[in-house]
Amino acid sequence: MGWTHDTGSGGSGRSGGEGMTSTSTDAPSVTPALPQIVQIVAGEQQVPAETLELVLEDPFRGETLAAAAASDAASVERALAAADEAYVGGTWSGLAPEARADILDRIGAALEPQLGELAALESFATGVPVRQTSVVGVIVPGAFHLAAQMLRSGALLDEVEGADGASVEVHHLPLGPALCLVPWNAPAPMAAHKVASALAAGCPTILKPSEYAPYATTVLGQTVAAVLAEAGAHPGVFQLLQGGPGVGGTLVNDPRIRAVSFTGGHVGGSAIAAACAASYTALQLELGGNNALVVLDDADPEDAARAAVDLLTTLNGQWCRALGRLVLPESLADDVLERVVGRLAELRTGDPLDQETDLGPIVHSVHLARLRAELDRLAAAGGRAYASTTVPEDGTFLAPTLVRGVDSKDAVDEIFGPVATVHTYETDDEAVALANGTPYGLEGYVFGGDTDRALAVARRVRAGEVKVNGSSIMSLHLMTPRPAWGISGMGDEGTLETIRFFTGARVVGVEGSFALHGR
Repeated sequence: MGWTHDTGSGGSGRSGGEGMTSTSTDAPSVTPALPQIVQIVAGEQQVPAETLELVLEDPFRGETLAAAAASDAASVERALAAADEAYVGGTWSGLAPEARADILDRIGAALEPQLGELAALESFATGVPVRQTSVVGVIVPGAFHLAAQMLRSGALLDEVEGADGASVEVHHLPLGPALCLVPWNAPAPMAAHKVASALAAGCPTILKPSEYAPYATTVLGQTVAAVLAEAGAHPGVFQLLQGGPGVGGTLVNDPRIRAVSFTGGHVGGSAIAAACAASYTALQLELGGNNALVVLDDADPEDAARAAVDLLTTLNGQWCRALGRLVLPESLADDVLERVVGRLAELRTGDPLDQETDLGPIVHSVHLARLRAELDRLAAAGGRAYASTTVPEDGTFLAPTLVRGVDSKDAVDEIFGPVATVHTYETDDEAVALANGTPYGLEGYVFGGDTDRALAVARRVRAGEVKVNGSSIMSLHLMTPRPAWGISGMGDEGTLETIRFFTGARVVGVEGSFALHGR
């Protein structure tokens, strides 16, 4: 790619080829049985009538599978009509919150025995090591149990005392049919969170997963639909559609949809925002980030290196809160980079379904091509690559790469893969400026030996969540919001926040006084 591969003293410098002792391909696992991709419309399960130009792949083996499925226009219209009928009928929203909570708990209980299958399907489709999809996968049943807990704790009703001591009620009521649009990097957990929240709010819900990774979300949808049918819910309360931007665009532009929750890319989010603005549809967007890890000059270099590798490689670097920019003090830069390269060289790559695998393939050859184009762009901007992980020649693998020497103005956009830029600074003010030198504002990380100083720096980082001396995939607290600043999105996500997103408030109470002109 026309640049220098500088691996320091801690790595082999290889990114593929013979003698790959660090790959986990000696005992490949068995490919999971892939479910038939179906749509669920008005209570009926059917194979979608259309296909897309996109061909699904086995990212580990580099083999093509079948064309991605898409629901046809007639099915989309039937789904919209069924959701609208369910909303107007009010049988789901009319249930007491405790009754909806019981059904949500039943959905969660039904999903628990499927965790192993769902984790394997997610791993196969996305290339993320099954060790990671298994951990993240606990969100799937947990989301329904949490939503049930929120209902029982009064999430949909607030009461305040008026000036005369009378109670004023704030009812959080369903806005109408809801649309949940889910990306490909962790589709089942994100679908569970959105769907559980929308159903808890009382909204008839339509789910459309990414066309790149429909397997686990299809199984999830079938389970949700089955439990709701057993509970006697209207068939329009939950529906599943398949397809790409065409199907999603039709749904977003339909005035019967009153709330849209979308996680995905900035381009898609902008188009959805424009469509929702035209019909005043409630909108929740999470569009990723170009997240900075700021290492202070009193940080332990080994801790900083471990955090950088974690953030660069979790979910194969394909997650919205991944490392985008590594911000290092000049005094520690060489030391930290050497340690990062050493850690990257130790990663075990290969079959994502192998429990020993640390790093799997990129989700699809189309996305791999995008990442390689980004690397070429950074190289043309003067970047020098640091990469040491050995990866197989087959499949859609990419060695995790740090790129040093690129001006911060050439590193403002999210890459969404195991690629990050490195920037150095002299003062804390410069570090904060680098961290904030992007239009995104999703996540930030600060590492330092003096916790109070690190917290002080963290409070200056313009992002929805900033972690000090931590780099896990989980939020700081289950009950805190997950905000998105700048072009990272709009509308807070969270255990309570997402439920309330799907609602509108109605304030009711006895006023007990008269207007100024009253007689």
